Amino acid sequence: MALTLEDRLDIHELIALYGHLIDDRSFDRLGEIFTKDAVFDLSGFDGTRFEGLAAIVRMMEDSEQHPLGHHASNVVVGSGDPVQVLSKGIGVGHAGRVGSVVYRDTLRRTDSGWRISERYCELRRAPEKAPE
Repeated sequence: MALTLEDRLDIHELIALYGHLIDDRSFDRLGEIFTKDAVFDLSGFDGTRFEGLAAIVRMMEDSEQHPLGHHASNVVVGSGDPVQVLSKGIGVGHAGRVGSVVYRDTLRRTDSGWRISERYCELRRAPEKAPE
């Protein structure tokens, strides 16, 4: 099924809402973002993987490494259901440190709207120099 403009807007807002909820530490609202059986795959970041909404919420509550601000950008929405969404995130941390990630999301339409069923997060690192 082709996505409507309303679907695309809803998906963009979902990607943006993630940052607001994390920055506000509103982890109890992550059901507005993720499906109950969601997977949050941080293998491209720190090597961990969390399965299920409860595990994702617990990981968020336990983490002491959240940036002060999450900023979503470069959102590219595929088509269909499930839909693949590619985006970038910029995190502003303590003492002004800034980092960048790439998110590769799979979203499903649910009775409550679009939700992330799988989020793969990859930390952007400086490319290694080739040996001379």
